[in-house]
Amino acid sequence: MSENPALRALASSVFSLPQLRDGQLAGMAALADGRDVLAVMPTGYGKSAIYQVGAVHLHRRTGRPAVVVSPLIALQEDQIDGLAEVLGPDAAVAINSAHSGAELEDAWQKVEAGTAIFLFLAPEQLAKKETVERLAALHPTLLVVDEAHCVSSWGHDFRPDYLTLGTVREQLGNPPVAALTATASPPVREEVVERLGMKDPLVLVHGFDRPNISLEVVRHHEAKEKRRAVVEQVCALAEGNGGAVRRGLLYAAKRKDTEKYAAELTSRGLRAEAYHAGRSAADRERILGLFMDDRLDTVVATTAFGMGIDKPNVRFVIHADIPESLDAYYQEVGRSGRDGEPAVAVLHYRAEDLGLRKFFGTHSPDPDSLLALLKVLRSADGPVFASSLAELTDLLPRRVRGLLNLLHEAGAVTSGKRGVRLTSKAKLSALVRDAVGLAEARQRVDQSRLNMMRAYAETDGCRRQFLLGYFGEHLPQPCGNCDACAEAARQSAPAGQEHPGVDHDGGPAGQEQAVPFPLQSTVTHKSWGPGLVMRYEDDVITVLFEREGYKTLSRKAVLKRKLLKPA
Repeated sequence: MSENPALRALASSVFSLPQLRDGQLAGMAALADGRDVLAVMPTGYGKSAIYQVGAVHLHRRTGRPAVVVSPLIALQEDQIDGLAEVLGPDAAVAINSAHSGAELEDAWQKVEAGTAIFLFLAPEQLAKKETVERLAALHPTLLVVDEAHCVSSWGHDFRPDYLTLGTVREQLGNPPVAALTATASPPVREEVVERLGMKDPLVLVHGFDRPNISLEVVRHHEAKEKRRAVVEQVCALAEGNGGAVRRGLLYAAKRKDTEKYAAELTSRGLRAEAYHAGRSAADRERILGLFMDDRLDTVVATTAFGMGIDKPNVRFVIHADIPESLDAYYQEVGRSGRDGEPAVAVLHYRAEDLGLRKFFGTHSPDPDSLLALLKVLRSADGPVFASSLAELTDLLPRRVRGLLNLLHEAGAVTSGKRGVRLTSKAKLSALVRDAVGLAEARQRVDQSRLNMMRAYAETDGCRRQFLLGYFGEHLPQPCGNCDACAEAARQSAPAGQEHPGVDHDGGPAGQEQAVPFPLQSTVTHKSWGPGLVMRYEDDVITVLFEREGYKTLSRKAVLKRKLLKPA
């Protein structure tokens, strides 16, 4: 793309990127021109290069830094180390709890002097008034939000601290935003754009299909049988040719299971460790370092492991338990095969395990706690800091943040740099009722995502078609690299018989004659409101409704009873 020679030259000469992937140069140019960018690309594709090249280009023109919000200190330090190798030791600094007061002040001075180009921090740092004010004085050229799906309550890794970022952006003078994530279905993308206040963003969705990863599901009836099969498969996959051991990840839902699996794998001769949030930060850092250096064969982890980790030679990702959503599952399996070589992703599925996920997904708010918060806010003379609300209501700070986020979504309160203020004039009982209703709607959406996860596990069609359809991507033909496609090949279907993973009676190829709703078209339902057509399979239409989540409808019933209308 010769229209951006300066950015292309910068990417090549400074960052050693002579060949840019689809979307990278367009993203760099948009940021350089002051336009917001949402990049949905797998880790290893080059999301970071988009903001890094853009930030260096803008720093050379203005001398002002880019602010990078990243949820984990380990991710921040990894990015800083990489930038130091390319740009020098003072090019990137961090403001986080891992540094002493003297180190933090030194970092601030490097940014304020124009020496540092990048300032990394975690979202919780932005709850501090003095931090935001000092950032605003820098007049940053960019606000980068890494793992941007964390801002969305639709997302599989929603983090309440991310909800303040839209307000923080305003306080920083509304710099262009670069929102980056490896996995975001259409509703997540929409919510990220809305909550970050992005105006006409350039949305880049690339690299979603990972054809080198073989997708499989193994179904079980007994828990002991499943556990034995998981261990046997990990050991088998880890055995490489010529004595080389393949690296892999094993995910389990419960911390105690990660410990049991790790112990069993170790007894079988593998170098394995358990990784979960119950272990110390030093332990987690040690395990991550060992795995990245190929001194561990398998990490057995809860979902606490893996965000943003770019290790190219992971050959398999095994799930011993069903994840809570396809969003989470696809991000986790995407940690394999990043070098483009063949990799395997296997879900060990037992229908009874769905009850565990339903338990994990239950988040009913306490009406009394909501009312207590609202009463304090109503009696206050002005805004109240969340920390003060925790003291006045005797609720845990984390609980207060969650309830305030719910009240904020319900339109009852607003947040600013001076604290939280009650803005609705409705009765407190009505505000509580609205907030509880919103939480219940979210539970329905969460349940629908779990239902979609179950449908993926139980489908007899091409799994990659199902998975990509969930994210709004259409794969016209079966992938040939999943267990369903392999089974179809083994059956040696007679000539003229179609693959079971393709719907030839009103599916993607013939949907215009069968139904008036193309993929990704907006529709409305009398009871469930507006929705988005996501996929077709056999006689089933899957629609994503804003208030209810994913629903599967009979195509015949839709046509006969006119259940859907174009929006």
